[in-house]
Amino acid sequence: MSATHTISDVSEAQHTLERLFASHSHAVFFGGAGVSTASGIPDFRSVDGLYHQHFAYPPETMLSHTFYVEHPSEFFSFYRERMIALDAKPNQAHRKLAELELRGKLDAVVTQNIDGLHQAAGSKRVYELHGSVHRNVCQSCGAVYGAEWVVAREHEDAGGVPVCPACGGHIKPDVVLYEEPLSESVLMGAVDAIASADLLVVGGTSLVVYPAAGLIRYFGGDALVIVNRDPTPQDALADVVISCDIAQAFDF
Repeated sequence: MSATHTISDVSEAQHTLERLFASHSHAVFFGGAGVSTASGIPDFRSVDGLYHQHFAYPPETMLSHTFYVEHPSEFFSFYRERMIALDAKPNQAHRKLAELELRGKLDAVVTQNIDGLHQAAGSKRVYELHGSVHRNVCQSCGAVYGAEWVVAREHEDAGGVPVCPACGGHIKPDVVLYEEPLSESVLMGAVDAIASADLLVVGGTSLVVYPAAGLIRYFGGDALVIVNRDPTPQDALADVVISCDIAQAFDF
């Protein structure tokens, strides 16, 4: 592989991405929390990210399966306040990816995000590695409830813990918590999409959370591009590294 080309200029980033998408037939986008920061949703590991804020418990603890089971009231309080963002709207990156898919220039989006903004923008083939806040499942009868329903139940159920109105069962967000495995079917779909791609654009992710960060190793195509505000441990593997704002980079 040739030396990595690093870009920090927005205009150059836009032209480079436009050229790469135009010259490849099977592109895949793999994104993380940084894709949604322009929509007002904080990421996790940046200086002003979720993990640098102060709560009664560390965010990693509150987002664990054990915490969900043992402290359901505190879990759902944090979930409603920090994980669900009903007012968030797709930004330019989401919209451009949906447009590229519609034009037949993007095969799939693989995302670590749980906000549903790719689908809201119009993307159809989306592999949600960590699930979605828009699906909340009764663990007894399997009934599924939306994020709006969970928010509305904050003052209706004991301690703010939502209960299935159909059977009284416990509700669990369809998101992958710490201590839980990824969905095998979603993971395999993402692996197949990346393995079949000739262009992989990775954006808005620190590439430190596994197994998601390991998906890059399945790519054997022509060009690997990493778009992230901060350096990642896998930058040296990329043909192009773009260090400017991702929403601006996708404004082409």
